[in-house]
Amino acid sequence: MAFTFNYQYPSVEDLREKAKKRMPRFAFEYLDGGCNEDINLYRNTSELREVQLEPRYLKNYNEATIKTTLFGKEYDAPFGIAPVGLQGLMWPNAPQILAKAAFQHNIPFILSTVTTMDIEKASELTEGNAWFQLYNPVEDHIRKDIIKRASDAGCPVLVLLCDVPTFGYRPRDFRNGLALPPNMSIRNILQILANPTWAFNTLKYGQPTFENLTPYMPEGLNLKQLGKFMDKTFSGKLNEERIKPIRDQWKGKLVLKGVASEADAQEAIRLGFDGIIVSNHGGRQLDAGESTIKPLTTIAEKYGNQIEVMMDSGVRSGPDIARAMASGAKFTFMGRSFMYGVGALGNKGGDHTISMLKVQLKQVMDQLCCEKIEDLPNHLI
Repeated sequence: MAFTFNYQYPSVEDLREKAKKRMPRFAFEYLDGGCNEDINLYRNTSELREVQLEPRYLKNYNEATIKTTLFGKEYDAPFGIAPVGLQGLMWPNAPQILAKAAFQHNIPFILSTVTTMDIEKASELTEGNAWFQLYNPVEDHIRKDIIKRASDAGCPVLVLLCDVPTFGYRPRDFRNGLALPPNMSIRNILQILANPTWAFNTLKYGQPTFENLTPYMPEGLNLKQLGKFMDKTFSGKLNEERIKPIRDQWKGKLVLKGVASEADAQEAIRLGFDGIIVSNHGGRQLDAGESTIKPLTTIAEKYGNQIEVMMDSGVRSGPDIARAMASGAKFTFMGRSFMYGVGALGNKGGDHTISMLKVQLKQVMDQLCCEKIEDLPNHLI
């Protein structure tokens, strides 16, 4: 596999450091932070990296391939781009950059309900291959219309978010005025002026807005009214009563994101989901919770033959992807890693980050003498 990425930034951590210098502090901290004391944020990656893999050198083997099949579609790598809210705030035009890169590299791109690009644009950029993550509306007519839009756009997979029954307690966002409604303080304005590339691109692409929700918003909302609209219109609480009409309306694959227990995995199977993403929202919701690798291992072992088990949160490298796959994940997703790439390298960030992770993962596979992704569990120590 050719090295097609920028040698100056050969790791996600390099991209993170570069992005930190190019983004206003309030935007970077919104991306980078967890909740409360950030304990689970760091636990996600540190405990994942305790997973060890065993090479098998003295056997006949062919060159490794990182291609894998999910929901009947072959992807060029076993990782995709997770849904991230307010992407255009962190870096202007970010969702468009990432959707294009995902399509070019044949990996999944998941669009968030509360990001800054609408379903229709995501579909256009990916030729109908974008997944859509639904943040469940309270009102039936809005929910039905959003799902219809996703279906009309050709989205093959609908992802329901279950791990936001309440907003996480995020001290950085409070200090920076990024709770709803946001507060653009003098300090934040000075941070923008200190980052002219970010500021110029924001002027070029326009102030970020919740593009998916524009059809449902009254005209002329000020920031305070926007906050009240969001609180009134959406509820993160998900139960059987709210899931059933979604399952009835949606004819494609249905995935539950935010599963962190065997009990919820079992319930997802009963309710007719096609897949689950074991996740703790990147450590942004429950600081006292487990890292994602812990429940993944037991859930995959117990239910992996009944439902597609995927994972996000804490994955930052090719070796991390291999560790998660060896532990039972059928597929992995990353949010921050790709946003660091865009923050660091702008329009080239998506392509760079995907290319880099592909190279890293293939190197691990070749070093293990593991030919196929599905054989990675055989290398788990």
